[in-house]
Amino acid sequence: MNDMSDAWDIKVEDDIADGTYKLHAELPGVDAEDVDVTVHDGVLTITAERTDEKVSHGRSEFSYGSFARSVTLPSGADEAAITASYDKGILTVTVPLEEPVTPERHVAVESAG
Repeated sequence: MNDMSDAWDIKVEDDIADGTYKLHAELPGVDAEDVDVTVHDGVLTITAERTDEKVSHGRSEFSYGSFARSVTLPSGADEAAITASYDKGILTVTVPLEEPVTPERHVAVESAG
C-alpha cells in the first residue's frame, strides 16, 4: 500500500470588492475551536488542527495534525478591524481596506542598445 500522508494544503480563494478584502479557506473536518487566525505586519496566518485520527489497518488518505497557511494582505488592510467566521468547513476572513488598492500597472521595458 502506498503512503498517502502528504501534507494537507489549506486551499484559499480571495477577492477585493467594495473596499473589502475577503478570504475563504477550505478546512474540511476541522472544528471551529481548532482554527486560529492571526495577523502581524501585513501577513494573515490561518492555523488549523485535525486530531480525530483513527487507527486501523485499512487505507486512509486523510491528513491529521496541525496545518498553516499565510497570505500577504493587500495594502491598506485595517488589521485592527479584521473579522472571521466559520461555517460548514469554510473559514471566511473579512478585512476592511483603509485606502483603495492600486491596480496592476505594466512598466515599459526599454532596450539598452
